[in-house]
Amino acid sequence: MRNIILDCDPGHDDAIAILLAGSNPEINLLGVTVVAGNQTLEKTANNALKVVQWLGLDIPVFKGCPGPMVRKQMIADDIHGKTGLDGHDFGEIKIKLQEDHAVNFIIDTILNSKEKITVVTCGPMTNLAMALRLEPKIKENIEEIVLMGGAYTFGNVSPAAEFNIIADAEAAYVCFTAGLPITMMGLDVTRKVQVLPEVVERMDKISNKAAEMFVNLMKFFNKSQKEVFGWDGGPLHDPLTVAYLIDPSVVTLKKMNTRIDIRSTDSYGRTNCDYFDYLGLEKNSNVAIDVDVKKYWDIIEKGIKSYND
Repeated sequence: MRNIILDCDPGHDDAIAILLAGSNPEINLLGVTVVAGNQTLEKTANNALKVVQWLGLDIPVFKGCPGPMVRKQMIADDIHGKTGLDGHDFGEIKIKLQEDHAVNFIIDTILNSKEKITVVTCGPMTNLAMALRLEPKIKENIEEIVLMGGAYTFGNVSPAAEFNIIADAEAAYVCFTAGLPITMMGLDVTRKVQVLPEVVERMDKISNKAAEMFVNLMKFFNKSQKEVFGWDGGPLHDPLTVAYLIDPSVVTLKKMNTRIDIRSTDSYGRTNCDYFDYLGLEKNSNVAIDVDVKKYWDIIEKGIKSYND
């Protein structure tokens, strides 16, 4: 069983990452920590509560950093709507956030764990970066960082940068230079796992609460992706991090040196992945370069069906 902390900014694809991690027997989800990203912190924190409550998960949710470490805040309301999780009626939120700050939870949980912990980030890496700066000792008990972010080709916010990285590139810089095992699920692979209409129809046949949430959220997600990018199915980015932990064979990884651009103007937030080892530098990251699309949707389907009990 893999002990994980899931740090996210829900977000339609974040919601499915929570769904996937929340009931899998191979994963011990210790807590959901929330950061500003797809929407403001108040909204992303509420969205995490909505998902946890809807799915009936007994998992604590912690509110974290309200903005990036250095740069001006940016959100993705053009994709995720006014609430950050438009498309599904979750009803009244009856569960509450934990009182502790997400950064403190990350530090305390990792320091006090008898087993190493994997930190999964599906949004800007602010919470984890702040934890690493505040208490570097946690590095000794982190098994791996798995992130959705970046690209070794081209971005989705600028020609160079992907949203989760450009939203707080300094935080990503801290995480990538921490000397920890780090595995990156970038746009190069997540763009291949599009929620096409046939995928929505497939999951709709499951007919449980998890499927209902998935279908409603994905219909809105696809509508906004069509308007912004012209795609018939939006890429379901974030759950690939959890799918990888469930079955590592779902992606093909390549070791390479990755550096975060925090200096330039045009390419700020780019993950400069040295695919061909031009620079001969230490290979500090595992970067996903391909994905088994069929296996990915099988994992998602199995995750949704696990809520039948």
